[in-house]
Amino acid sequence: MSDASGSYNAATWLLDRNVDEGRGDKLAFTDTVRELTYGDLQKQSRRLANLLRRLGVRREERVAMIMLDTVDFPIVFLGAIRAGVVPVPLNTLLTADQYAYVLADCRAKVLFISEALLPVIKDIVGRLPDLEHVVVAGGDAHGHKKLSDELARESDSFTTAATHPDEPAFWLYSSGSTGMPKGVRHLHSSPQATADTFGTQVLGIQEDDLCLSAAKLYFAYGLGNALTFPMAVGASSVLNADRPTPARMYDLLNGYNPTLFFGAPTLFAAMLNDATAKNVRAGKRLRLCSSAGEPLPESVGHSWKSRFGIDIIDGVGTTELLHIFLSNAPGDIKYGTAGRPVPGYKMRLVDEAGGDVADGEIGELLVDAPSSGESYWNQRSKSLRTFEGRWTRTGDRYIRDAEGRYTFCGRSDDMFKVSGIWVSPFEVESALITHPSVLEAAVVPEADPEGLLKPKAFVVLRKDGNTDGLYESLKEHVKQKIGPWKYPRWIEVVDSLPMTANGKIQRFKLRDGDAAKP
Repeated sequence: MSDASGSYNAATWLLDRNVDEGRGDKLAFTDTVRELTYGDLQKQSRRLANLLRRLGVRREERVAMIMLDTVDFPIVFLGAIRAGVVPVPLNTLLTADQYAYVLADCRAKVLFISEALLPVIKDIVGRLPDLEHVVVAGGDAHGHKKLSDELARESDSFTTAATHPDEPAFWLYSSGSTGMPKGVRHLHSSPQATADTFGTQVLGIQEDDLCLSAAKLYFAYGLGNALTFPMAVGASSVLNADRPTPARMYDLLNGYNPTLFFGAPTLFAAMLNDATAKNVRAGKRLRLCSSAGEPLPESVGHSWKSRFGIDIIDGVGTTELLHIFLSNAPGDIKYGTAGRPVPGYKMRLVDEAGGDVADGEIGELLVDAPSSGESYWNQRSKSLRTFEGRWTRTGDRYIRDAEGRYTFCGRSDDMFKVSGIWVSPFEVESALITHPSVLEAAVVPEADPEGLLKPKAFVVLRKDGNTDGLYESLKEHVKQKIGPWKYPRWIEVVDSLPMTANGKIQRFKLRDGDAAKP
């Protein structure tokens, strides 16, 4: 992995290796407006590294990225890594207060931002003492530095920093499904670790593949799908700067004909239920789809396979572990489960006392991973609770069957007992969405008049959903599907569910009464 001196830079492995192997003229990225070959990307990333040096950014200092998925993203991301500077890609859907918190937390010296996102941060820039420069990608810089102009001033010659494989290369902030985001520090060796495991041994990505990811590059999932995995084998990627609506994804699938499509359960369900696309196909060359972010409901997997003839390999990944570590695989798919451990990753299920549980029993999932983050930035107590030597606590509860397949039961802080028996919110939600009137569902515990916890459901109805006798119908439906003690005692119809930008239900907001009522 490292050279004779022990140094290893992720940009060298991801990018320079492809040019050295003769792929300089091959397409690396297109964002439907511009195209970038591997050779062009190498030159531009060197210019970016020189720009950071001119701006006074030193090795190991951070630069933040609030950038849409365009070809500018890999230029900034890989250029910073090349310089030994730490890029911190941020969710493009945060509020000004959230950006103020994260930018102050990571102490970014430079902010790279897409012009369309400038209005969100205009009132906070002056409040960040560590932030010295704002560099704008695309359009008008509005008084700040313009990325294209700054790059044009720089040389495309740069000596890549002799970083160490165990040195932090980039940070990713957790999605905030359980509260404020935490900065996870990932190492130079981690992208290759995910590519050598899930990318090669499960996804089976090849040099002639074309990738399309609905998940954005600032997510751990999207970063692997659209950057790490294609660059690991010299493949190509289509980037989408717009919202991943069903219509937009169908247009890209049929316009570019990718071979690999990466989505999330909510998107796959929305695409299947899009009334304007009932006869639309999913591209001519598509050979495999991947899902992560939340467990894929069994009904969605079967419906997608039935309609398009293409499998979805559902998997589990976290920001802390960088990409998918537990997954179904081509030829080994059982919808409704998370599949088996990805080769190279080891799993444990443990009880509340830390002891291993047997097959058929619910336990918290711990993972021994080659791609585990180093720690949370400035959060020692949370780091100690999550990163336990070789093992990383996921905070998720699973059950393992005799065949070694894992099925998601819920977040450890989402699980609750009814009549002394564990209830998985996800199991109740999966039963609810098989009802013909329900599009989405979320379940949380609620205390009854005696103070005992029972399931409470929030449901989003389909447009043609029938509300006559709905509540009793839903309760009976769940009783028949998964058992009489698991049915929701209370049901609220809402317009939408609170979710993170990558499609994870924020059940803590529902527990706090923050539901979107019609």
